[in-house]
Amino acid sequence: MNFLESYFNDNTKRLIHKWRHYFEVYENHFARYRGKKPVVLEIGVSQGGSLQMWKSYFGEGCTIIGLDIDPECKKLEEPGVHVHIGSQSDRNFLRDLKKKIPKVDILIDDGGHTMEQQIVSFEELYDHIKDDGVYLCEDMHTSYWIAFGGGHRRRGTMIEYSKHFIDDINAWHSEQPSLTVNDFTRSAHSVHFYDSMVVVHKRKMEKPYTVQSGNLSFIPQVETDIMGRKPPAQSLGKRAKESFYYRMNRLARFFKLPHVGP
Repeated sequence: MNFLESYFNDNTKRLIHKWRHYFEVYENHFARYRGKKPVVLEIGVSQGGSLQMWKSYFGEGCTIIGLDIDPECKKLEEPGVHVHIGSQSDRNFLRDLKKKIPKVDILIDDGGHTMEQQIVSFEELYDHIKDDGVYLCEDMHTSYWIAFGGGHRRRGTMIEYSKHFIDDINAWHSEQPSLTVNDFTRSAHSVHFYDSMVVVHKRKMEKPYTVQSGNLSFIPQVETDIMGRKPPAQSLGKRAKESFYYRMNRLARFFKLPHVGP
């Protein structure tokens, strides 16, 4: 049992409401910040219990910032804990908030859980996370709940939106104009999916490249390049066949169909 789970079990202070498996995820991604005086922004203050938990977890000198739409939450401020009142789906409010608070090490979205709220908050606040910081959105199961605008593979949900993160971090390798390197490609080192959660670790990224070391163990019977691609066939008939399948696969790729041919 980690510190956060123990804190939760022994909590007699303000109310905390979490899914049990979240504590392991928190520990996996936040532990390196303990005792390092991080700046933590949590969207969704509720009763203020998690703000107290983060303050205890990260230790002396940390800065905990809460964001909530309920003005009552302003009363939950204490030394080291600051609360801002506003809507996480209001782009103008979020842009103004960034002018008032320092860049954050950790952003936790535990707000209203609607699709608009989660997506707008990510789009407006991701760039306010430090270059080596962490973004975490939780309670993404609402992407499957109709009351929050969800549904399996429904367009516009946070689950469907975050699936594009997988493409974006691999955009260096794309051969199509529909997927190009963007700011996320250059700033996201890794993306982690869990039940109801997605976590992004930021790091300045450059175009990847392959390397080799050591000596050949045998001479390959089929000549390929370092990525396993074969050179063009020598005979005219084989080259014509390769050309045909290449054109067919370009067409299949356009329509997002499976691979054609051998």
